[in-house]
Amino acid sequence: MNNETVADTTPPGGIGFFEKWLSVWVALCIAAGIGLGSALPGLFQVFADLEYASVNLIVAVLIWGMVYPMMVNVDFASLRHIGERPKGLVITIAVNWLIKPFTMVGLGILFFEIFFVDLIAPADAQQYIAGLILLGAAPCTAMVFVWSQLTRGDATYTLVQVSLNDVIMIFAFAPIVALLLGVTDIDVPWETLMLSVGLYVVVPLFAGAMTRRWLVNHARRGETGETAIVRFTGGIKPLSVISLLATVVLLFGFQGHVILDRPLLIALIALPLLVQSYGIFAIAYGAAYLWRVPFNVAAPCALIGTSNFFELAVAVAISLFGLNSGAALTTVVGVLVEVPVMLSLVAFANRTRSLFPAA
Repeated sequence: MNNETVADTTPPGGIGFFEKWLSVWVALCIAAGIGLGSALPGLFQVFADLEYASVNLIVAVLIWGMVYPMMVNVDFASLRHIGERPKGLVITIAVNWLIKPFTMVGLGILFFEIFFVDLIAPADAQQYIAGLILLGAAPCTAMVFVWSQLTRGDATYTLVQVSLNDVIMIFAFAPIVALLLGVTDIDVPWETLMLSVGLYVVVPLFAGAMTRRWLVNHARRGETGETAIVRFTGGIKPLSVISLLATVVLLFGFQGHVILDRPLLIALIALPLLVQSYGIFAIAYGAAYLWRVPFNVAAPCALIGTSNFFELAVAVAISLFGLNSGAALTTVVGVLVEVPVMLSLVAFANRTRSLFPAA
């Protein structure tokens, strides 16, 4: 694959200060959110009441701010390279859409309806399973660029994976969620589900594509279109960072009282998420190893399947079930679990680099 066809997503000078200390910033924001939510419950209730058509406006703005800069990196023109080095794409698609959503609902039923049946009320269990379904059906779109950078993955190939993933997500996310929620006897408000997909996938993806096209057509003198994209995304990267951290503060502010009052519940929700994350990584990374996929493709393709588009999952959970629902809490716990888990898997991948063929 010609690496000059799309922009390199790796920031100038390597991994940035934010990515290097990602777990620290998220941990600080979690603590700040829980503290502020406990100290200023009235303020967070005001934030919670700012919604229209079951969409919380503050969460929506923050998620757009988080996702849009990453969507500018998505180059649908890269899909013309879909036939080149197909092994990584086959693994990614199979894991994301044929395995991950179904193992997630299976684990949810196993843990909440069998293992934890004496610890959690049936109605609450259904909410937690719904949150797991939303996480399992939303493969990573934005943070996968960070995980790819941390493993020195092929930036071009990662763009192809994300671009294809986003196209599939537009059409597959809502039907898969509806199917799996139906399996668990949860009523599916289709209008809200489709609105969420439009707001949090289609709109930022379209905005990113239009921005990318404008940048290519209006590059500065002596600058290529791809260089203009790198310059632009580097300039607006703080928007994504600030939005991510603000979202974490807000979400943990909303749910902080539950986390403080019921720490055992948080641990119970985290268990199937941990099993899912490490299990899915083992499947994808093991398949890449057996299929002799080069490391700079194998690592990102395993990490994109393991990581979740938690921004979408949180937003849809809030829209479908409410800000203080068990489903929303589960997606928030997903944020809590994801960062340390993904960083541990990045470290493992980097330590096992020598087991894979070079590019």
